Amino acid sequence: MIPSEDPHTSRSLRRLLGAGLMVAVLIGASPGFAQTEAPINSDIVPPAHHAGFADLVETLLPAVVNISSTQTIADVTGPEVPQFPPGSPFEDFFDDFMDRQAPAERRATSLGSGFIISADGNIVTNNHVVDGADEITVILQDDTELPATVVGVDPRTDLAVLHVDSAEPLPYVAFGDSDTMRVGDWVLAIGNPFGLGGSVTAGIISARARDIHAGPYDDFLQTDASINRGNSGGPMFNTAGEVIGINTAIFSPTGRSVGVGFAIPSSLAEPVVSQLIEFGRTRRGWLGVRIQSVTDEIAESLGMPEATGALISSITAGGPSDGSALQPGDVIVSFNGEPIETMRELPRAVADTPVGSTVDVEVWRQGELITVPIELGELEEAELAGLLDNSTPTVTPPAGQTGEIDELGLRLAELDDSLRSRFGLSSASEGVVITQVASGSAAEQGLAPGDVILEVNQQHVATPEDVSAQVDEALAAGRNSVLLMVDSSGQVSFVALDISALRAGN
Repeated sequence: MIPSEDPHTSRSLRRLLGAGLMVAVLIGASPGFAQTEAPINSDIVPPAHHAGFADLVETLLPAVVNISSTQTIADVTGPEVPQFPPGSPFEDFFDDFMDRQAPAERRATSLGSGFIISADGNIVTNNHVVDGADEITVILQDDTELPATVVGVDPRTDLAVLHVDSAEPLPYVAFGDSDTMRVGDWVLAIGNPFGLGGSVTAGIISARARDIHAGPYDDFLQTDASINRGNSGGPMFNTAGEVIGINTAIFSPTGRSVGVGFAIPSSLAEPVVSQLIEFGRTRRGWLGVRIQSVTDEIAESLGMPEATGALISSITAGGPSDGSALQPGDVIVSFNGEPIETMRELPRAVADTPVGSTVDVEVWRQGELITVPIELGELEEAELAGLLDNSTPTVTPPAGQTGEIDELGLRLAELDDSLRSRFGLSSASEGVVITQVASGSAAEQGLAPGDVILEVNQQHVATPEDVSAQVDEALAAGRNSVLLMVDSSGQVSFVALDISALRAGN
């Protein structure tokens, strides 16, 4: 939901706005129309410096729509229940009476924005604008109201496509290339802030590739164009009149615009919109691995020259990578020929690759680069099949011994039934359990009692002696850290443990 500044009716004041405009009018058209006319933004010439945006806005406004969605919400509060002392003869009477009362319902209406992308009435907006709606109404620039149906939604990117039927072809706009936008470029936003409709703001691109933890594919454009409640789903235009973003969220301590707004880039939105129109849902590639970031400490423990790529913490049972040459502890540094610099780049790269494609996955393993071919599955099918929970690697060590590494603040033990019971571990848990972590020690960063060490430096460990041997080997190789594969409450991850204190003690 996006907040915006107070609307101004003066034309001269609108021309003074220098940053972004949000679109807020949904429009409908009949499905039988051929796409014969060009988008209304196809012949726009960018305005000269300081020329204002009036001509541009006048061209674009007809393709921006307001969206009103209504849903029925159960009133969970219900009527107030009289209070009686325990044992009162009225207590059972009123309990029976309240049990027979049907839950009250109320109608809730929310407002948002959208924009038409085809003459036959396809409209793009945010998923959260229409999520759970019983009825959706699109209001055009001329105040025509049209009922809308949902073509498809994608909660992962917060996108939705609607459709309306109209007696006449509708004016529409086309996507541009958000990848060409630079920090400092002008943008316009047209939308429906606070239900006011057709409100235009302007600003610049403040930053790119923002991760606001809204979803797995966060790659937002940040803008200082005013965005307020009701602007959600509206378009962000460049000065050529192309849609380069969909306004989605703000950061604000007040709930109103403070100049920090976020838009889904068109490079992410356009493929999703195309799939929603074609299939009614998304079809994303799926690799079937769980990953984590590569920190400087992890990179050093693996002997990597720099911290780059995505570290595989586990392989999903039954997924595309299950049975392949990929292993937990591998660092994916390239996918389908494209370098992977950070962990967050990999999910989008995989999702954007067609389902069924065979791709080369290049990984760093024990000082070497290895290429593994993988045929991608479909993420949505895996989700329906309940396969998205990654499996825990299985090791089969014996049980019994204890040990400690004092300089690191770790006390270790070989797993047995009593320790499994003590730490609430499953009977299938195997490895070396951490029984104590000294306060203030290096081990305290990322490790806790009850964690089970499965591997050290990508070698299975069954006893505390195995752990010590791998630590000694790393010290002999001149490394200052070792990489632990740790099972913590069923979640497998890697932790780089600083062992430089052991070197200092030798």
